[in-house]
Amino acid sequence: MKKLFIIFSVVCFSTSILYAQNKTIKGKVIDDNLETLPFVSIFISDTIKVGKTALDGFFKIDIPVSVKKITLRTVGLEPATIKIEDECNDVEVIMMLSGSYDFMPPNRVDKLRMKKFRKLPNLHKEAFEKGIFKTDKACYTQEFTYYHKSIKN
Repeated sequence: MKKLFIIFSVVCFSTSILYAQNKTIKGKVIDDNLETLPFVSIFISDTIKVGKTALDGFFKIDIPVSVKKITLRTVGLEPATIKIEDECNDVEVIMMLSGSYDFMPPNRVDKLRMKKFRKLPNLHKEAFEKGIFKTDKACYTQEFTYYHKSIKN
């Protein structure tokens, strides 16, 4: 009976350690004009705030290992939802400026936004060449959020 209790205790303790593991993510956030972005809020699960960027655009957050997506939000910019790869610990994000699209149908707005979104990988490479980013390619995938559902490919 004593051996069974010890085995049960070890199994329970070891599984609780696995669930309590965190991953540290650090990085930098800039806009599509290659300017640093201070005070960008960082969320997991769309509602749980885990941190924000400093004045120079840098951040360092601890998230559970099970979390694969983070969302970055601030005033005047479109939210950026990124899916982090397992080996990705340094995240360098470019956020798009939010525009005002008066008197345009939503599908036309999505086409214009998608055009800007497709330029982000080239901007990332340009930021690397100018010494703003440490890597020339992002280690995550950024999701595009549609305003109009009929546009999705």
